Amino acid sequence: MANLNRVFLIGNLTRDPELRYTPSGMAVVNLRLAANHRFKDRSGELKQDTCFINIVVWDKQAETCNQYLQKGRSVLIEGRLQSRSWKDSEGRNRNVIEVRADRVVFLNGGGHRKPEVNTKDSLDSNVVLDNEKPVLDVGSDKASSASDTLNNVSWPQEMDEKLS
Repeated sequence: MANLNRVFLIGNLTRDPELRYTPSGMAVVNLRLAANHRFKDRSGELKQDTCFINIVVWDKQAETCNQYLQKGRSVLIEGRLQSRSWKDSEGRNRNVIEVRADRVVFLNGGGHRKPEVNTKDSLDSNVVLDNEKPVLDVGSDKASSASDTLNNVSWPQEMDEKLS
């Protein structure tokens, strides 16, 4: 039986990243993403629905996200759904489904530069993080907008087939 657990999201951060470290010293950052869906209702009126999604980023990618991202920043997230369960402080069982990011793409627009960022590392450039290494830097002359960035992202072949 075939299985697929792959998520691609584009949206804006609703708050600054929340960086913390595990007891073993691994970085983990939580992001909150707002993804909008525009549609026309039965009367033809344009409506918008917003979905808020929790994103978890690990290791070097987490530290980089914490350094460069802020509330309002546009990002593309590629990852998978994961579920977690735990008991809260009152002994109740809690469950959550979130996206574990494999790749984070910083898109143009939104947010502001954090004070500690060097101007050489402009947030107006796009940075793609994949397994701790930058795989695409289209901030100079390669792309001028988020849509150009998406045209340059290496999508899995299955996604190309589904999107066409």
